Formats: sequence, structure tokens, C-alpha cells
Amino acid sequence: MDTLEISGDVDTKFQPVADAFEKNFKDGFEIGASFCLFQNGEKKVDIWSGHMDVAKTRPWEKDTLVNVWSTTKGIMAFCVARLADQGRLDLNQKVSHYWPEFGTNGKEDISVAQLFSHQAGLCGMSRKVSHDEFVNTDLMAKLLAAEKPAWTPGTRSGYHAITIGPLADGLFKRVIGKTLGEYFREEIATPFGLDLHLGLPASEDNRVAELAHNGGSQAGGPELWNEYQYLVYENTPVEMPIAMRRDWRAQGTPSAGAQANARSVATLYSALATDRRLSGNEIISEAGLAAGTTIQIENEDLVLRFPISWAVGFGINTSQALFGPNATAFGHSGWGGSFGFADPATGIGAAYTMNYMIDQMDAPDPRVVSLLTAIYTSLA
Repeated sequence: MDTLEISGDVDTKFQPVADAFEKNFKDGFEIGASFCLFQNGEKKVDIWSGHMDVAKTRPWEKDTLVNVWSTTKGIMAFCVARLADQGRLDLNQKVSHYWPEFGTNGKEDISVAQLFSHQAGLCGMSRKVSHDEFVNTDLMAKLLAAEKPAWTPGTRSGYHAITIGPLADGLFKRVIGKTLGEYFREEIATPFGLDLHLGLPASEDNRVAELAHNGGSQAGGPELWNEYQYLVYENTPVEMPIAMRRDWRAQGTPSAGAQANARSVATLYSALATDRRLSGNEIISEAGLAAGTTIQIENEDLVLRFPISWAVGFGINTSQALFGPNATAFGHSGWGGSFGFADPATGIGAAYTMNYMIDQMDAPDPRVVSLLTAIYTSLA
């Protein structure tokens, strides 16, 4: 392979992480990527390498952005918890209290907490929607508000992979008159200088990496899908090329549309893992974060088809060791490999972003496994 240069800084304690990051490239699992880790509020690893484009003509830079897919949902979960902490949203209130049109077809009693913990039965649409329809947030919110749940709300979770984005925006617009992405930009990203965008200006497109995919099928392909996965993957499909569209980047759906680098995501999770402060300013109270990370349901998710513990948008480590060995770690990962998480037990906030997406049915992403293993090896 071409000569590999790892740029950035690494604390010697966390050299195993940098070694794992480099090995992922040498094993042929990467095109371009970034990784960042804080411990107790101090940046310990901030590295990047590879290329922004599949042709490998543009190097991955310090501030390269990439679509991080469902890693966006961790940002969404933080915004929901923060809005509730501000007294502007009640997690236990019915969604229909804020959004009357939502309260139809068996959805009348769904709470805000149930919605964001994927219990609303709205994992997908009852008919197939197009990419053009999906990037119309108001249309999608209207369509979803009229849907009938695919199961009795509050009894099971079924990952709302794409639909939770327009549902979140629909609710936020009715509560505060703006989308979740606008709220995040105005109250967090701009004031604290986070290079994390749920709604990217066209002027920043030149910093966004091109995505590639290994060709694997989501959830093993249609022959293996259950009825709930069919609603997600067939009726509400989002294929990789949508991330290259200007209207997708401008929308910045809270389910999957954030443009970010590892540093920006890790900075937010570092605050959540420690004193909940950015630049000395508290961004959420202890009670507010506790409410947002309180487990709402633990079960085998109907769409993911593995055991998971859902808080109000965050995945919590208790059912599966998604983010290291500690039960109280929380965060979210994204389609193809990206992740961001906070581990309050160790003071770790970390994130990984990349442009080569891996789908495989029978084993976890080897890059994620190696990076997480290296983090906790470094702490031993």
C-alpha cells in the first residue's frame, strides 16, 4: 500500500489506540478516518489519516468532515435532554400534547421518552417513500404523524433508524419553532465552536469526504428481514448516495445527517463524561443528563434484532458492551462504522469517523473492535 502518514497528536499512554488506528489502514479497512479521545477533559488522542476521496487524490485533513449517519442520534439525544433540562420539554408528557396531529391511530398516549427510545412503532413507513420525499422534513413529519404504529407503543423497541429524524424535527418545531439542528447550532455548536453540523452550509461542502461502501447488505439483505426491518429498509430506504446531496446536507436530519469529525463529537462526549461543561459553561445539569440517560426499555430490539438498552435516544451499555466494558457508558454508533460515546466511569469521551462504510452480517466491524479494545488496554 501507499506510505501511510498518521497526523495529529497522541499521549504515550494511549499509543495502543494510535497503533490500532494505523493497523486498520494497513489491513485495508480504511480510505480516510479520524479518531479523538479525551480523558477527564484533557485531549489525549487526536489523529487522522488517509484520503477524503475514493480515488485517493485528496488527503484527509485536520478539519475534514464526513456524514456520520446514526452517530448523529447521540447529538439528538443530548438536545432532547437539554431542552427538557431547560424546562421547555417534558420527557413524560405525551407527544400529542405538543403536536396534536400526532395523536391519531393509536399514538395518542406515546410519551416523549417513549418516542426517543424507539417504542412508538414508527420505525418505517407503511408505503415506500423516495429520497426526494425524505429530505422534505415537514412532509415526512406530516406523513409519520398520520401513520399507525407497527406494534403497540410502549411494549417493545424497534429502532427508528431514519424516521426518528423528521419526528424529532417535527416535535422541536412545535415546541420551540425551530428544528433540532437549528437549536443545536444556535445553543451549542456556534457558541462553543464545535465543528459539528446538523445542517451544513454549501460553503463547507469542500471539506466533506466522499463516502464508499464495502457492498454488504444491511441486516443481511431482504431474504433475512422481518416485517419491521422491511418497513425500515424497503419502505424508508436511505442509500449511501443521498449523503452527497446538497439538500441532505442542508437538512441535517437528526437521525443520520450530521457532518462532523471525530474531534467535534468527542469534545461533546467529553463534557458529558465529566463536568458537563464546554469552555467552562455548563451545557446540561447533572439531573438533566441523568434523565436523558435513564433506561426506558431493555429488550431484543425488533429492528436491530439484538438485546439493547435504550435511554431517551442514547444507547446504554448494560445490555451489550457497545462502548467498552462499563455499564454506565452511553452514546451512539452510525451506519458503516462511526461512533461517539461517553464513559463517566473512566472520564472518557471518544469518537471515530471514517468514509469507508462496512456492512457485514456475522461479525462486528473489526475497526471498531480494535479501537475500543485499544482504549481500554491503554487504561489497564
